[in-house]
Amino acid sequence: MQYIVDLKTKYNVDVFVAGGGAAGVAAAVAAARQGKKVFLAESMGCFGGVGTSGLVPAFAPFDDGVNILASGIGYEIRKSVSRSIPLDSYWTLLNVEELKRAYDNIMVESGAQFSFFTTVCDVVMRDDMIDYVVLNAKSGMFAVKAKIYIDCTGDGDLSALAGAQFEKGDADGAVMPATLCSLWANIDSDDATDIGQQNAYIEHAYNAGILSYDDRHLPGMFIHQNGVGGGNLGHLFNINPLDECSITEGMLWGRKSMLEYEEYFKTYLHGFENMYLCSTGTIPGIRESRRIKCDYMLNVDDFINRADFDDEIGRYCYPVDIHVMDTSQKELDRYIAEYDNLRYMEGESYGIPYRSLVPATHSNLLTAGRCIGTDRQMQASIRVMPGCFITGQAAGIAAVLAAEHEDTRKVNVSDLKSKLKSIGAYIR
Repeated sequence: MQYIVDLKTKYNVDVFVAGGGAAGVAAAVAAARQGKKVFLAESMGCFGGVGTSGLVPAFAPFDDGVNILASGIGYEIRKSVSRSIPLDSYWTLLNVEELKRAYDNIMVESGAQFSFFTTVCDVVMRDDMIDYVVLNAKSGMFAVKAKIYIDCTGDGDLSALAGAQFEKGDADGAVMPATLCSLWANIDSDDATDIGQQNAYIEHAYNAGILSYDDRHLPGMFIHQNGVGGGNLGHLFNINPLDECSITEGMLWGRKSMLEYEEYFKTYLHGFENMYLCSTGTIPGIRESRRIKCDYMLNVDDFINRADFDDEIGRYCYPVDIHVMDTSQKELDRYIAEYDNLRYMEGESYGIPYRSLVPATHSNLLTAGRCIGTDRQMQASIRVMPGCFITGQAAGIAAVLAAEHEDTRKVNVSDLKSKLKSIGAYIR
């Protein structure tokens, strides 16, 4: 693309990070702590992505029951929030404001440069390398030039703009539904129906006209001791996460559906009779979109085989968690069977190779977080926040090693693993 006016290069750095969610923060902090110049662009007004702006109510597991897999930067953040909850708790309830401040603190202390309300809108290429990225912010459009670029957007936006190949969803391109998460108050914590039983009356409520959909896959309401609940309620079916018009429709329905779920909880479940809605997320909880084609595509056989890799940059253990695609009993049965069968026993995990962070078509681009190179089933395991911390810090350290040659394939894997271990990463 040829621009009519010259763009100011506002930042010239070693490492550019697109997106300030769990993966982006881990990548930026890891690189900055190694003395590299880093700039991170975040489109929202805080770090944390779906964990903060999206009000996702809980951390997924950091450990496999024996080993802390999301050790290093992710675990450092975990230890600074929800201190009253044991560190080995399978699900850890989130205090969103506490988490925002934890991200702010670790980013500021790292020395990385960053700005909120800043979005990648174009990429200028030179052969198989990104020459510079174009950002849009309140001050206008500007360029950022870096030696290594890291895509932590979740949706793989930076990679797609750069022309990287990607896969999306199932064979037809359909993705699992998103959820608009929410925050509720005035719940009787002592009497509240357990999260595992909160879906027991969905069909009754649907038949009674209270709910528009008989969506029996209800992740549920995570209850804090102080009567506050984090709602992971309902699904936004048939939403295309790569189309703003489709996401807009999903947000409108998501906010409207909260009235239905409020009536459902008050009518059928104990402890929610006086609940009221405090807030809904400013972004939807997107579970699935692009998967960038990388030098190695981590796949479900690797999950089944508890795979080990010579270029391993971490390990993880979350089950394969592809949510229901519709409200049919058949689809619910599929979900339950897959979730039950593709899960691990205590102490089991799979390796994550460095090659799954390296887009196949580019030499100075890395991915981290939800958009790394995987198949659909494996993406449904690694997409949660601890998995994003693991791949994020690995991408940050790899960028440090790649910056000298501006080539991600010239990273010495032994050096990468050694440096990751030095910052606390779990590599066996």
